[in-house]
Amino acid sequence: MMDLFAAPPHPVDGIRVGIGGWTYAPWRDNFYPKGLVQRRELEFASRHLTAIEINGTYYGTQKPATYAKWAAETPDGFVFSAKAPMRIMQSRALAKTGPQIDDFLGGIASLGDRLGPIVWQFDAGLKIDRDAFAEFLQLLPGQVDGRSLRHVLDVRDPAFVDAGFIELARRHGMATVFTDSPDYPSFADVTADFVYARLMRSRSDVATGYPEVELSQWHARAHVWARGCEPVDLPRLTPGGAASKPREVFVFFISSAKERNPAAAMALLKQLGSG
Repeated sequence: MMDLFAAPPHPVDGIRVGIGGWTYAPWRDNFYPKGLVQRRELEFASRHLTAIEINGTYYGTQKPATYAKWAAETPDGFVFSAKAPMRIMQSRALAKTGPQIDDFLGGIASLGDRLGPIVWQFDAGLKIDRDAFAEFLQLLPGQVDGRSLRHVLDVRDPAFVDAGFIELARRHGMATVFTDSPDYPSFADVTADFVYARLMRSRSDVATGYPEVELSQWHARAHVWARGCEPVDLPRLTPGGAASKPREVFVFFISSAKERNPAAAMALLKQLGSG
């Protein structure tokens, strides 16, 4: 059995690795120790990963006290990213969602120093007006309660994702999601001082989700990003930029063969030397 209170992994060269959420029944057979009560699953997961993307916030915001409780259950140095609420992301008047944005961010600020990037996910099928989108980005604040915010744009409409979108994200210093998936736009243009990658090709028939050779490739790419460079073997929409300062990198194993994602994350952490 894994030790619940084992020394937690730590980011190596600013690279964090995690999964989406922490409540998933199949993980009680292959990730969480047998007999672990559900209320301690976050406590366990946060001591075997270095980040978790909160999915539940997409479907409904939580009370500040809940966010504070989650933060208290995790070790120092652990970070949550979080998806913005669907009620904002599917609004027909994006440019008028300022009060809802402020309400969401004001509550989630209760995560304190556990608060990482905020993911603004525009699902496939949504028709996005470019002018309204540009106005929406102006509404996203650079800080909340004196704490700096990092924003991630996850636009899943292939028709919207082009060089103009990349330029707009760069102008605002917001990251775009690199999605390793055949189902969504996949591009690795770096638009901020951090990188946000969602790996969505885990396989049920592989114990670690991804074969070791593929995990080694992501290990190498994560280090390239962290050094301030850009992997030459990933697709882009614009020409590659010059090397920059070292960056923080977030790598999440999400969806696909979800039951394998914790094992994939821990295998990559092991390759990084932090797990």
